[in-house]
Amino acid sequence: MILMDNRHTHITDSFRSLRIGIYGAGSMAEAIIRGLTEKQLIAPDRIAVVNRSNTERLEEMQRRYGVAADNSPQGKSRLLQAADIVLLAVKPKDAAGALAELKTCLRPGALLLSVVAGLSIATMQRIAGPVPVVRTMPNTSSSIGLGATGVCWSEETSAEQQEAALHLLQAVGYATVVAEHDLNMVTGLSGSGPAYVYYLMEAMIAAGVDGGLSAEQARELTVQTVRGAAEMVRLTGEEPAALRRKVTSPGGTTAAAIETLEQYQFQQALRSAIHRAEARAQEMGEQIGRETY
Repeated sequence: MILMDNRHTHITDSFRSLRIGIYGAGSMAEAIIRGLTEKQLIAPDRIAVVNRSNTERLEEMQRRYGVAADNSPQGKSRLLQAADIVLLAVKPKDAAGALAELKTCLRPGALLLSVVAGLSIATMQRIAGPVPVVRTMPNTSSSIGLGATGVCWSEETSAEQQEAALHLLQAVGYATVVAEHDLNMVTGLSGSGPAYVYYLMEAMIAAGVDGGLSAEQARELTVQTVRGAAEMVRLTGEEPAALRRKVTSPGGTTAAAIETLEQYQFQQALRSAIHRAEARAQEMGEQIGRETY
């Protein structure tokens, strides 16, 4: 599925000189602004934010990060027309209206980068025209700079635009390029993935409390266990199965726990859940496509 790994691309002066326009002012938009400004990848005065109607939210972003913001019709058009990259960060239900507005605002050659779940390249180009498009699927961990994002792009994108998109997404974590038909799998695996881990943590905390630990103790032990396990995989480079076997002594406590999980078909249940999320992403994309005709 993965076509190339993009964690270590070099930031160029040409990227720093770009103007970024962001349509939408929600959590993902703010995460990207935070990542770009805190890592000093792009100066705040080269980033502009607009949205459909919430001027108060724009003012908050302007105060917090020093970015440009203007929600008047003329100001919105001016800021978007000046952008080299326009980030579409709205809810799926608002995407068609935003794209129709962008069709009149995008300057020739500008890149449209979408973080809208289920919104295909074909649908975006049908509404906004044959513009260069980058479609992505980030996750909520992007809000703390530890996101995991799948990326694909249209044939109209240049090598420089592809590189710029990766720089922008790496400001909030890890980004990897996939074929568009694999983006629904990315949605099921990493897009929805944080929720699976939280669900596991809920059960671990509840078991700790059931066993007599305080809620705080159970929570902190669980958080550190999950954090430590993820770091073990990342830092050692070993496969999760190999690390699991190392701590699973025959006849021991971990072996007893794994046997119980296997009785409940833990792995199969999780794999089925991921594929159901993948299928639901496909369904949502088809629905958006029908609604925008």
